[in-house]
Amino acid sequence: MKIKVSHETPMCLLEDSLKFNDYDYCLPHLLDEEPKYLEYFKKAKSAGRYIIMDNSLHELGEAYNHERLIHWVNEIKPNEFIVPDVWENMEESVQNATIWDLYDFPEGVEKVAVVQAKTLHEAAQCAKAYKDLGYGKICFSYGASYYNDICTHPNKDLGKALGRLFVISTLLKTGELKQDDRIHLLGCAVPQEFGWYQNINCIESIDTSNPVMATLEDIQYNHSGLFTKPKANMNDYFYMLDDQVDYDLLDYNLNKFKLINNL
Repeated sequence: MKIKVSHETPMCLLEDSLKFNDYDYCLPHLLDEEPKYLEYFKKAKSAGRYIIMDNSLHELGEAYNHERLIHWVNEIKPNEFIVPDVWENMEESVQNATIWDLYDFPEGVEKVAVVQAKTLHEAAQCAKAYKDLGYGKICFSYGASYYNDICTHPNKDLGKALGRLFVISTLLKTGELKQDDRIHLLGCAVPQEFGWYQNINCIESIDTSNPVMATLEDIQYNHSGLFTKPKANMNDYFYMLDDQVDYDLLDYNLNKFKLINNL
């Protein structure tokens, strides 16, 4: 199965992203803040682009306003909608997933849930709870603190990447996950992580702004990727101008990302 990849970009690169993204990744709070962002996603939907809509937890620190999420799901009709989760809180995330499972959305919109946990045991419980609720696709975030408890690598970014790999591999071994499940990987600490999932067939899609953010910090990928995560994020660069982008470096990093991950 080909893994679908999307790299979030600043506004000035949205049209360019059609050339290098397999699908469009939508942050709903930006639909309210920026008319051109909304216009882009309306055009993307009309053009038949595949759209995954997040709940903006990573950008805002908490999931976006529930009423506005409902509004935008009904307006945009994304192919997938990531229901609100609570950072590193398994119980509240499962509770949210239970509540949102009751909502009726337009035909063709699939609800997706994010595993939140403080331990490997909680991650297993959370994944099982989502599957019991009927969620056909679940996500694993890149930044959970317990990944560093699992993999005590002195480089915290490598530790997070190795920790997520260990969690998913372990859940496959213990049966909470199956090879024919459908998993989305949210972001990354180091870009080469995705190449470590060879022979793990349940990874269906990933999103990461890493090659774009590295470019905006004038960082060039080395032969194996990076060993630290760029500090830049979409909040810092969303409104930057296109003449501030090094397009040659962007092309290099995007192509290197595919190469090092065998994508």
